[in-house]
Amino acid sequence: MEQSPKVQNKIAKILEILEYIECVPTKYLKYMEGTDGLYEIRVTLGSDTFRIFCFFDKGQLVVLLSGFQKKMQKTPKKEIDRAVRLMAEYFDDKKRR
Repeated sequence: MEQSPKVQNKIAKILEILEYIECVPTKYLKYMEGTDGLYEIRVTLGSDTFRIFCFFDKGQLVVLLSGFQKKMQKTPKKEIDRAVRLMAEYFDDKKRR
């Protein structure tokens, strides 16, 4: 689903923060407890909340996996499971090269 230009700009600003700030506040990036290296990028615009799952590869590269608009307090398990699966596929593909 394509987001409005305001949402796209906010996401771009947060990605820029991730790129240039060494110690990113949990307001923008949070480790997903119970996972092996999965994080969520947190984007809030007005009353709308968006999450983009990501992980680090060799401590430098942030690999973006999937995103969604958060409509409830708890992150849906199916979204976490999907991101974990995509992360595993990434590392499996990388090993084969």
